[in-house]
Amino acid sequence: MNKFYTFIFLSLSVIFTACNTSDVQNSSHKSNVVYKDLDSIKTLGTLKASINYNATSYFIYKGNPMGFEYELLKKYAEHIDVKLEVIPIKNTDSIFVNLNKGEADIIADNLTITEERLIHSNFTHPILVTQQVLVQRKPEGWRKLKKSELKNQLLQSPLDLIGKTVTVRRGSSFYSRMKNLSNEIGGKVTIQTVDELTMEDLIEKVATQEIEYTVADKNLAMVSQWQYPNIDANLTISLDQNIAWAIRKNAPKLNESINEWLIEFQKTRKFKLLYNKYFKNQKGFNKRINHKYYSLSNNAISPYDKILQKHAPKLGWDWELIAALIYQESHFNNDARGWGGAFGLMQFMPRTGAKYGVDSSSSAHENIVAGINYLNYLDKYWKPIITDSLQRIPFILASYNAGPGHVLDARRLAEKYGKDPFIWQNNVDYYLLNKSKAKYYKDEVVRNGYCKGYIAYNYVNEILIRYEHYKNMIEESHLAEK
Repeated sequence: MNKFYTFIFLSLSVIFTACNTSDVQNSSHKSNVVYKDLDSIKTLGTLKASINYNATSYFIYKGNPMGFEYELLKKYAEHIDVKLEVIPIKNTDSIFVNLNKGEADIIADNLTITEERLIHSNFTHPILVTQQVLVQRKPEGWRKLKKSELKNQLLQSPLDLIGKTVTVRRGSSFYSRMKNLSNEIGGKVTIQTVDELTMEDLIEKVATQEIEYTVADKNLAMVSQWQYPNIDANLTISLDQNIAWAIRKNAPKLNESINEWLIEFQKTRKFKLLYNKYFKNQKGFNKRINHKYYSLSNNAISPYDKILQKHAPKLGWDWELIAALIYQESHFNNDARGWGGAFGLMQFMPRTGAKYGVDSSSSAHENIVAGINYLNYLDKYWKPIITDSLQRIPFILASYNAGPGHVLDARRLAEKYGKDPFIWQNNVDYYLLNKSKAKYYKDEVVRNGYCKGYIAYNYVNEILIRYEHYKNMIEESHLAEK
């Protein structure tokens, strides 16, 4: 099946084309710069963020998207009442080009503010303040050494780098720092550059003895020490440096909005707890990286991935989409019991479960097969009405949660009020969302009465957003394998 991203992209493209806000306009072909500011982002309803897929910024853990930058941006997106769309950074060298093309609205990549980068973009109020540190490997048998003995066998001053080779990514702020440092200390430091490797990759290469030294931001290097205890990141080689998010120069309203929110949020306990969660909590970090369903260690979402991969083709959906539905229903817990006697991974009600051959004693495999059969039934139910297979998906998901009757009512309301009954987003979904209001559930076209439609509305949105995260994780894992 085509990815649901296509559906989202096409939907947003239609809205974008129809948008008349003054800050959305095509730039000249020559500059290839998109003009899109806060008003347009709110109109489109989506904030697009380029975030690094790593152990602190963005990852999937036990089926749940997590990460410092991800969670911080999600809170801001909620503040301006839009959805957050994550675009994992695949090529650091092109992130500023992609930003100015409009492929993202913001870059959250632990970026140091530098004069060179200020040529290409503006930066927000600093998220963090850090320093650059040298990452070096501890000597063999370091665990048996006294602290003083260990210290004496490590480089202790930038001067000790004279005659050494340090490996950094070409074009990074680390490369600039090493060039300047080599001049400052009055001795040659050989700077070996690489192109595609990330800072995290280079730290791992130090730990595995493939290279001798690299440079990293202290906040991330300290976390890496938890994963690789044989590295040391205590030698500071720079002054304090501001870490911030990058934004297009022609998006001043977005920049101002983020700054106003960020300055206030950083004063709260919530910000401190979020920072400590990713940069101070070694126990939590170790628990994550050793877990079977941590996306950076294992290319797996749940214990049921292989079963889903086997049976998803019967429905014609990506298996990750069904996984997102199961997480929403039961958090991958086949022993889950819900309101009204709902049971199992797919949270069947007893009557529906009996129709598809499962009950509370059925295995996870049996529940998945029954759930896919039920989704197949809903697909056939909606197919004559919503012929586009991608548009049909949210109608099916809403029906799984609230039943087809209430979704049909929402279609009738949409048609009555001049919206498109064949389109979910910003059309039918609005009337399902508001079906708990008397104005709508008492309308003469409504046949199934009152419904807490906001539950089904959120249900659909959360599944589709989670599906995007799962696809991000699987795609990134496949790239890492190549």
